[in-house]
Amino acid sequence: MPIKIPNELPALSVLDKENIFVMSEHRAANQDIRPMKVAILNLMPNKIETEVQILRMLSNTPLQINIDFVRIHANESKHTPKEHLDNFYCLFDDIKDTQYDGLIITGAPLALLEYEKVTFWDKICEVFDWAENNVTSTMFSCWAAHAALYHHYGLNRHLRKKKLSGVYQHSPVDPKEQLTRGFEEFFNVPHSRYGYIDKADYLSVSELKIIAESEEAGVYVVASKNKQQVYLTGHPEYDATTLDEEYHRDLNADENAVMPENYYPNNDVNKIPHSSWRSHGSLLFTNWLNYYVYQITPYLLDASNIRARQPENQV
Repeated sequence: MPIKIPNELPALSVLDKENIFVMSEHRAANQDIRPMKVAILNLMPNKIETEVQILRMLSNTPLQINIDFVRIHANESKHTPKEHLDNFYCLFDDIKDTQYDGLIITGAPLALLEYEKVTFWDKICEVFDWAENNVTSTMFSCWAAHAALYHHYGLNRHLRKKKLSGVYQHSPVDPKEQLTRGFEEFFNVPHSRYGYIDKADYLSVSELKIIAESEEAGVYVVASKNKQQVYLTGHPEYDATTLDEEYHRDLNADENAVMPENYYPNNDVNKIPHSSWRSHGSLLFTNWLNYYVYQITPYLLDASNIRARQPENQV
């Protein structure tokens, strides 16, 4: 995986132990190519864990990628050391005059809060608008996906009474869609959310295309037809044990917390769960980087080139 990350980033040693190729800053400096520029706006409290998960998903592309980790504000974090944030993150305000080939915006633990009551709502809307003019393609995950769909298209989510948690079977809608190229007829994806948007609401927006869905979990992947926006309602980046950790966290707050479906072997919480979704998750990110970013993005990144691109002509 030729993605360039700082030598001291904890994810470097974790991924190296998994036999995943990560290019250090020193080695990347000797590469005479124009690397892709991807920003990761990390809204999750435990940023180090999320860094590892997302970098793992970017691991199979042959493209060299420079990664910038971004945070929305400078507030103190309860779950990530200040030193880590100071060393590896920049504020959005520090990079908003920069153009990127790709942007990934993670989910956030804000499932039951109205959008306008989120403390950084105005700022995240600024990011959504900025990305349209400064990023070739943006991938929104879970809460960020619903929030961006609400901001861009007025699609409001509904809330389930019980949390949707588990691993569900999905299928691609269009066998010729580039984002799911190489996918099998059925594939698994973890979900962990209360919110959902009706399929009919997606279909009511002519600019959007449903890419993959599940009978149990609903619409999973949606993209704008110009490839500039990709929305994921599930978590292909999750580790095998992430749903287990969330479940036990939820149990501490509510003894009636919903046990993840189709997850524990024989539904026995004492048995170790295994990942059945990582290969499709990795392929999804690789396809996004290839067909939605690399084959569209201009060699010289600037706002005018990004706005002038014509992805419909790419193959």
